[in-house]
Amino acid sequence: MPLFSNTFSPKKTPPRKCASLSNLHLLDRSTREIELGLEYGSPTMNLTGQSLKFENGQWVAESGSITGDRREMLRLRKRNQQLEEENNLLRLKVDILLDMVS
Repeated sequence: MPLFSNTFSPKKTPPRKCASLSNLHLLDRSTREIELGLEYGSPTMNLTGQSLKFENGQWVAESGSITGDRREMLRLRKRNQQLEEENNLLRLKVDILLDMVS
């Protein structure tokens, strides 16, 4: 037995069989789409009751789902504006108090 011999010798793999037994690869693209159902359409998702659709690289709300949420959106927008005005008033008061202290 040689001192520096390679004892690892893997077995040879058997030759592969035919890659595909299906004849679908011989069909043209439109027939394959019909046969395999490759017409997916655009992706859609549903978040908090609002349906969104991915079109032209952006998520767009579907037309029928936003009408019910319009009032809620306007109410939230008005509340947001009120809070921003209150925040600005409080910042002004803090600045005035800091000026009085210094």
